[in-house]
This record gives sequence, C-alpha cells and structure tokens, in this order.
Amino acid sequence: MSEFKFHAPDEHRENAWIKSIDEYKAMYKRSVEDPEGFWAQIAEDFYWEKKWDTVRDFNYSMSEGPIHIEWFKNAKTNITYNCIDRHLEARGDQVALIWEGNDVGEDAQITYSQLHAKVCQFANALKARGVQKGDRVAIYMPMIPELAVTMLACA
Repeated sequence: MSEFKFHAPDEHRENAWIKSIDEYKAMYKRSVEDPEGFWAQIAEDFYWEKKWDTVRDFNYSMSEGPIHIEWFKNAKTNITYNCIDRHLEARGDQVALIWEGNDVGEDAQITYSQLHAKVCQFANALKARGVQKGDRVAIYMPMIPELAVTMLACA
C-alpha cells in the first residue's frame, strides 16, 4: 500500500493555524498528557459570558459511579457569537462558509458579514413566529447553506 501525501502551497501553510506536522504532533501530545491545560489554553481564544469552574469533570470507572464527562463546568457562552459575531470586525469580508453541491457549478461562498445578516434575518423570522428561548425547533433540510443559517439562528 503506497502512502499518498499532499503538500499544501507555502502561502496556505504560512496562514494555517497549525503550520506543520511537528507542531500538530506536539499539540496532540500535550492534549493527551495535560488535557485540562491544553483545552483551557484553546478555550481562551473564545468568548465566554462566564468562565468555567473546571475544564473537565469526568468518571471513566463504572465501579466509582455513572460514567460521565463534562467540559467547561458551569461556563456559559454563545456559540453563534463565537462562530460569527466575533469575526465581523477583522474578517467580515472573508469567506466563512464554502458549500459545494452535488452538481458541477453548484456552489456558494458566504462571507462572515453575509452569514451574519442571513442568521439575524432568520432568527428574527423565528421570533416573529413565536419561537422563544428554550423552545425546540425541528430542522429537516438537506446539506445546503441554509441549513447552517438555520442552525445558527436557532442557537
């Protein structure tokens, strides 16, 4: 079995969050050896309405009670703000969503500003229909850009 390798162009590597396989391996090693420290550092890059009390609360042993894991205990954030709003000032005109359909030429690119406008528009449509915080919304849609808009609007 041959091994296929794709080397990204230099301009993409320079702008990448993780710039090399060695950097990736070092991050992975830290994530395994010190998960709380690793994920706390990663989480610092996000918006939090309330910071966590503990990064990870878990029990992997059935003899010690129910199996569970809880990340960022007692923290509160806004996922839509983290996905869109925090990027508007610096990246508003950059592409946030790339979609490719099943047919040739069926594709779309949506910037952060465009995505923000679409999400706000749909969130307001939901509110106008009486949808409130805590309500359940069933979404049955194909994998199209409007699915991401709908999910973010619901969040």
